[in-house]
Amino acid sequence: MSATSASAAAHFSESKSLPKIAWGKGSYVYDVTGKQYIDGSGGPAVFCIGHGNAEVNEAIKAQLDRVAHGYRYTFTSDPLERLTEIVSARCGGTLRRMVFVAGGSEAVESCLKLALQYHAARGEMSRRRFIARQRSWHGNTLGALSISGFLERRAPFEGALVESSFVSAANAYRPPAGVKPEQIADFCAEELEREILRVGPERVAAFVFEPVVGAAGGAVPAPPNYARRMREVCSKYGVLMIADEVMCGAGRCGTWRALAHDGVEPDIMAVAKGLAAGYLPLGAAIYSEKIAGPIFEKHGGALTGHTFAGHTAGCAAGVAVQTIVAREGLVEKVATDGVHLMDNLRAELGQRDYVGDIRGRGFFIGIELVADRDSKEPFDASLQLHQRVRERTFENGLICYPTGGNVDGVRGDQIILAPPYNATRAELDEIVEKLARSLTEVMGGI
Repeated sequence: MSATSASAAAHFSESKSLPKIAWGKGSYVYDVTGKQYIDGSGGPAVFCIGHGNAEVNEAIKAQLDRVAHGYRYTFTSDPLERLTEIVSARCGGTLRRMVFVAGGSEAVESCLKLALQYHAARGEMSRRRFIARQRSWHGNTLGALSISGFLERRAPFEGALVESSFVSAANAYRPPAGVKPEQIADFCAEELEREILRVGPERVAAFVFEPVVGAAGGAVPAPPNYARRMREVCSKYGVLMIADEVMCGAGRCGTWRALAHDGVEPDIMAVAKGLAAGYLPLGAAIYSEKIAGPIFEKHGGALTGHTFAGHTAGCAAGVAVQTIVAREGLVEKVATDGVHLMDNLRAELGQRDYVGDIRGRGFFIGIELVADRDSKEPFDASLQLHQRVRERTFENGLICYPTGGNVDGVRGDQIILAPPYNATRAELDEIVEKLARSLTEVMGGI
């Protein structure tokens, strides 16, 4: 490893050298020393059918034997057309148009551009402002970062980000000050309406949100009726609704569209991680016929996407993954086994005095750690508790996804579990056992 590479590896692992991965199969991966890890978070909630799936690998190899990629302005392809059909059917409703890209940040960026292009095509060039939420994460491109309420990840880039508005997070465990959990939907809808009116409805392009907040909040689902009320406000003022389902979508929450749980259809939607399950980079910006109409009439098509948009081998991977997910009923399995996983976590961890909340949907579950259960006071940020949990679970052969700052951008520690959809119940129980043991060891030293 070069000095530069070693330095980068040390930086991203908080000054500790990373192990080198050797191979993976199913819910497990192995490093070059032979150590086994159960992948309790699917990496960053991406490896939704596990590792080393022979059927997916063969589909990719077969496509590579024919051609790796047909540039989208030169050719279409069978994998591209087939995946479009599959995703359209899974989305249902009017979400039938899409641009396939190389990952989640690019998918969100494309969603923003589609919203702007739609308004431009209708002659409303003043609609340039986006409204997003505090405690949100939408990606690492400058546009996606501009609408992310994630203090730690934004800080180095402030001053170069696109001006956006931010409204309150929607978290039943930590509602806005003075708001009861059952009042969150109405409070947030009224707040969104006030911000639209403050900015000027003629200037607002879209409201962007995660139906279940991922890294920035810790698998926080939208409270009851929240999405419907926000949809009503958006529709009232001609503001588009963009659902960022990069992390929570493609079946992770027990419905293929996470927002389907709430009975709401967005105008535009980003999906990525579970689409090709990490076998090749793939994401999609999906949009409705309402959005497509003016865009195609005025500009002839979506003005977004890059060299590898609709990558042929990437789409072949997506087709193979989605075929397996449908054939094996994995979305339905997630809905059922998600209850088993949640019940097990609550039984093992729910009574511990440092566990404040266990929440989520399907195979997307967050555990929030607190210094005081009654007051919900988080641990002091200087403890870097989430980092200690990450290191100890890894030592114990469990990959999970702890992050910090979920309370106010600085304080807060939470752990995300997002196992493969086809993980067995024995494997789910192993994840819970290793997490419980690791927490006991970590908290004994606090």
